[in-house]
Amino acid sequence: MRTFDAIIIGAGQAGPPLAARFAAEGRKVALIERHQVGGTCVNTGCTPTKTMVASARAAHVARRAADFGVDIGGGISVDMKRVQARTAEIAGASRSGLESWLSGLDNVTLLRGHARFIGPDRVALDDELLTAPKIFINVGGRAAIPDIEGLSDIPYLTNSDMVGLDRLPAHLLVLGGSYIGLEFAQMFARFGSKVTVVERGAHLIGREDPEVSEAVRGFLEDEGITVMTGAECIRVERGG
Repeated sequence: MRTFDAIIIGAGQAGPPLAARFAAEGRKVALIERHQVGGTCVNTGCTPTKTMVASARAAHVARRAADFGVDIGGGISVDMKRVQARTAEIAGASRSGLESWLSGLDNVTLLRGHARFIGPDRVALDDELLTAPKIFINVGGRAAIPDIEGLSDIPYLTNSDMVGLDRLPAHLLVLGGSYIGLEFAQMFARFGSKVTVVERGAHLIGREDPEVSEAVRGFLEDEGITVMTGAECIRVERGG
């Protein structure tokens, strides 16, 4: 059994800085990650989505070049394989940088595998046993799949799938009109997809004031996005 002063399960946004803080105090830390270092933000959230937003904005600006007296000739097309490759490269660089930083920290041991508790101060990592008086859980989150009739019978995409998509859907239907859904809606509309947003509530991004929500709806509709609100009776089925 290996003994540490602290065990941190999950190397997402909170795990690495917590490990570094303990290490700076001279404490021996095990940081356990079963998938990708960096968690949601680095791998399927902030970093890849903002990279894709930048590509979408470039396409949007290019299409409006004539409004500024710039003639670029011909039509604007988007190569989604190149967009996805650039996204993966930037996210990968962030992940590699974080891994390199962690490997250079004294007193921090980065371990790979699936951790499970076998006692109040003990963790099993595959066939190895670890113990520490302090154990922190930083396992992050995943997409919640809504209970919508027929959804389990069709292929669908989550936010994690979207950042790895290397093709342009002819029509993208976004179920849910809050921040993440609208971010993907606008970027894919700018890439060239027909986009429809379906929201159960009376307004998009329901946590905002109605005036703000309606202003955002106007921006999206001006870019050709179809917005449907108050959609309570939603079901899906495969057709064609």
